[in-house]
Amino acid sequence: MVEAKMGACWSITKDQFENLEKHTQWGIEVVEKYNKFVKERSEIEISYAKQIRNLSKKYQPKKNSEDEYKYTSCRAFLTTLNEMNDYAGQHEVIAENLSLQIISELSRYTQELKQERKSHFNDGRKAQQHIENSWKQLEQSKRRFERDCKEAERAQQYFERMDADINVTKADVEKARQQAQLRHQMAADSKAEYSSFFQSFNQEQNEHYYTLIPHIFQKIQEMEERRIERLGESMKTFAEVDRQVIPIVGKCLDGMTKAAESIEPKSDSQLVIEAYKSGFEPPGDVEFEDYSQPMTRTVSESSLSNSRGDSKPEKSSSKSKVKLWPFKKNKGSGPEDFSHLPPEQRRKKLQQKIDDFNKDIQKEMDQRDALTKMKDVYIKNPQMGDPNSVDPRLAEIGQNIEKLQFESQKFEGWLAEVEGRLPVKSEPPRQQSALYETQNSTPVNNNCAQDRESPDGSYTEEQSSESQIKVPTTDFDDEFDDEEPLPTIGNCKALYPFDGHNEGTLSVTEGETLYVIEEDKGDGWTRVRRNEDEEGYVPSSYLEVFLDRNGKDS
Repeated sequence: MVEAKMGACWSITKDQFENLEKHTQWGIEVVEKYNKFVKERSEIEISYAKQIRNLSKKYQPKKNSEDEYKYTSCRAFLTTLNEMNDYAGQHEVIAENLSLQIISELSRYTQELKQERKSHFNDGRKAQQHIENSWKQLEQSKRRFERDCKEAERAQQYFERMDADINVTKADVEKARQQAQLRHQMAADSKAEYSSFFQSFNQEQNEHYYTLIPHIFQKIQEMEERRIERLGESMKTFAEVDRQVIPIVGKCLDGMTKAAESIEPKSDSQLVIEAYKSGFEPPGDVEFEDYSQPMTRTVSESSLSNSRGDSKPEKSSSKSKVKLWPFKKNKGSGPEDFSHLPPEQRRKKLQQKIDDFNKDIQKEMDQRDALTKMKDVYIKNPQMGDPNSVDPRLAEIGQNIEKLQFESQKFEGWLAEVEGRLPVKSEPPRQQSALYETQNSTPVNNNCAQDRESPDGSYTEEQSSESQIKVPTTDFDDEFDDEEPLPTIGNCKALYPFDGHNEGTLSVTEGETLYVIEEDKGDGWTRVRRNEDEEGYVPSSYLEVFLDRNGKDS
């Protein structure tokens, strides 16, 4: 019965160790699972920060789009991109703190936890093995004592039978008596041994169940509580890592909000106006045309009808051909004086060039001052260098300054012309100035009259030849006159009246139908032709254009 009871106790203890072993192993797996979760969260933060940085970098201004950022909306967008870059940096901080404060610490703690758990359960197994061995020794001594007692009793019974039997010799009786005494001594020794093991086992068993096992269980419990506490601290740190960057993230968001609030629509629209205003005056009032009176013939009609008769200079000069702008449409960078641009834009370009020249001049002057000081030092301290070695560079800088000043004065003259401060003829030396005067005096384009018919069906080569004799020949005129007349590419209707006072423009009346010979190239102007001798530029917004690519020259 005692044996059955002890076996049941040991079985319960062994089962509890197995259950605790399973539970603590599960607890370690929970820690590892949470650590893996934090690690994946950290990787997500790093990936997210990288994507945000790439996105911010992708939309950063390119070199050729820096002019866009003079607008407040574009500057606000640039600020947003920079704040997003800082915002990405905070996600990198989150990932770094998660890695240092949780992932690394939990990984190290998990290894320590595994070692501690292994140690506690090894101690439990050793204690369990020791008590089981003590129990086995007790059982063996008890069985030996029982056996020796039974043998001593049988020896005593045998001696008593031999002693009562009269037929047995004294020697046999004495032998039986000695054998009985020996067995009794062995039984006594077994009893003493059993008693010793008995007392020892009870003491060890008491220590096992009341000291060793509770102590081991207590250590396992403390280990498990530390594990749970550590897991809770890690979860708290997980939240604190995010909380620490919230103020900086808030500043990033405040920066984006402030940038958005700094947008000024009126300022941006004013910049657009300043950038693209042409400087041309609005069209004047429409003149009344009295159709009740006989209409006077136009200059072109008179010149055509009189081409075979007396072609009088005063008639052709009374109303000359509407002159084009003093430039040829250029697909490249345009003339040096920007005369291909409308007045206001031309003024801005010239001013910008002047500012650039002034900056270059200032740089050269700074270099000259520095070299002059160096030369003075060399003069005072010849051992530091030869003063004459600086002279070639000073001479070169002097030439550069003179060249830059000359260019700056040239552009200042053009700027003065645009702003009306100086007359055209008093501007600095300029290659095109003579060309302007020549063109202004040109009554007709040489080839415009060729291959055309007069109202009576005859050709007008004679008029063309006459014009060639009367027109002074210049390189600029040749550039225009040697070209074939531009073919018409469609028709257009004037939506509003336009009074073309500037060079190269053509005055039109509302509702007038004209030929299109060159469409708008993006500068807001369309080149049109009224008749054989009158053509020029009209604002595209004043026209309703009907392009016909298959059209022929009029």
